[in-house]
Amino acid sequence: MLTIKGSSDARLCNGVNRRKFIQIGSLSFFGLTLPDLLRAEASQTRKTSKRSVILIWQHGGPSQLDTFDMKPNVVEEVRGPYRPISSTLPGLQVCELMPHHAKIMDKCTVIRSFTHGNGDHWAAAHWMLTGYLGATGGDRVPRNPSMGSIASHLLGPRRSGVPATVNINDGGFGFHGAAHLGVAHNPFRTGEFSYGNEAGRLPTGSDKSFQLTDGLSKDRLINRLSLMQQFDRLRRDVDASGTFDSMDDMSLQAQEMLLSGRARAAFNLEQEDAKTREAYGPGWGEQALLARRLVEAGVRYVSLNTGYWDDHGRIKSALDDKLVRHDRAVGVLIQDLADRGMLEDTLVVTAGEFGRTPRINKDAGRDHWPQAQSILIAGGGYKHGQVIGSTNSKAEHPTSRPVTPADFNAIIYRAMGLKPEDTISDRSGRPVHLVPGGVVPPEMI
Repeated sequence: MLTIKGSSDARLCNGVNRRKFIQIGSLSFFGLTLPDLLRAEASQTRKTSKRSVILIWQHGGPSQLDTFDMKPNVVEEVRGPYRPISSTLPGLQVCELMPHHAKIMDKCTVIRSFTHGNGDHWAAAHWMLTGYLGATGGDRVPRNPSMGSIASHLLGPRRSGVPATVNINDGGFGFHGAAHLGVAHNPFRTGEFSYGNEAGRLPTGSDKSFQLTDGLSKDRLINRLSLMQQFDRLRRDVDASGTFDSMDDMSLQAQEMLLSGRARAAFNLEQEDAKTREAYGPGWGEQALLARRLVEAGVRYVSLNTGYWDDHGRIKSALDDKLVRHDRAVGVLIQDLADRGMLEDTLVVTAGEFGRTPRINKDAGRDHWPQAQSILIAGGGYKHGQVIGSTNSKAEHPTSRPVTPADFNAIIYRAMGLKPEDTISDRSGRPVHLVPGGVVPPEMI
């Protein structure tokens, strides 16, 4: 089985070693088992939707001038070190380091006029990923659940036997966790976590949770489940209140996740043909392939962090490396989804918490610039093959059709069949909207 390495000894913010949150045949962190998590999810009234989301999160903030909003006719300290190349979308040029993107831009929408006013990594990331301001660089505790966790809470997976949401590589400037919605709606995590678990501040499951480990064969697992059912029947016999009446259904769902093998199979990239694996390539490409397999298996929401885009110095050497790898992962993913007939029902988004300064600084880098960022969107049932909005000659600020964090959230929610005015309960139990305001650009509908 081809595995993606993670940091097994990473520590949570409280210093506790990160553990597998779900272990077959044992109690988990805080004593919660897989049936407990599923029971918590099932307590909500579920909506239905056929669509999934893959969010490619570029934590740190990618440069608009070096990707989708190039200004080749301005001075070098503004335009940067790269030349533009033509794409399959007439009139749209992209960076020369992005040939894979260039081939699929007719299937995409580029929003050049995304804008907000917060240059704090954590505050901006919390705003983008939850729809609300809350956390800051000085107080990083998440105040609101992420879009992925809300999808888990309101929708669940598209197919039973897999988790609702999976996070690959987490990322230091990102809030992908469930906050007050609780552990049951935190994403399962896999990949590299060198920047810690800023997102959830809560323990969560991992892809290893789906493996039959420690010599536990499928037959032995079935025997353990049978023994568990016998204890459950005994408990129900002495329970006059009916507390355990609903346990059978939840236990069956837990067993399906463990025994059906869907989640385990999705993580096994060796099931892919060699040509496909070669097309995606290693590293982020391999993880983008995993994202596609997870969606194919029925996962509702996958977030994949590609790199650290906070290039305050030597931006050319940084982008020469990571932009090439990011380009291949995203471009091949979108083309593969299209070839398989999956793109219509899979929203792919690439974004970070903000853009970069229009002028190269004294350290040959670009600093934080929330006033303008370019965002890529593909699939998800939207109209594509267009550029929305524009910026001035230096990509400093929008000159038409500004798009806000609330609009960003609305785009993602609508693809999953949710609306900004849908509600969840806040920490005090009061109903709150998924996002305050937010409008999908009408050009996309």
